[in-house]
Amino acid sequence: MRFTSFLQDKQLTVALTGEIDHHCAKDYISSIASKIEVYTPQTCILDFQEVTFMDSSGIAVVINALRSMTRINGQLFLTGLNKQPMKVFRASGIDKLVEIKEAVS
Repeated sequence: MRFTSFLQDKQLTVALTGEIDHHCAKDYISSIASKIEVYTPQTCILDFQEVTFMDSSGIAVVINALRSMTRINGQLFLTGLNKQPMKVFRASGIDKLVEIKEAVS
């Protein structure tokens, strides 16, 4: 698991990388939740541009980030989705719960 994150103007951006599967999902979930708890951003953007593969564990990562943001009355957005992760999200209906943006704003 490897990711970078930065906070600017109450917006937390988390750039995920590599493969998101059951081996790393729990670490992503706890790391993202921790960042949200510490920074209490108004918005959180999960950037999937560098994600090469994702199974259903990626859904858990997004749902948990959404829960964390909902607790602080914030918004969650997804961006940079390549074809394969987008298929997983569409099949699960995540795209109905979380707005997917074309590029990090």
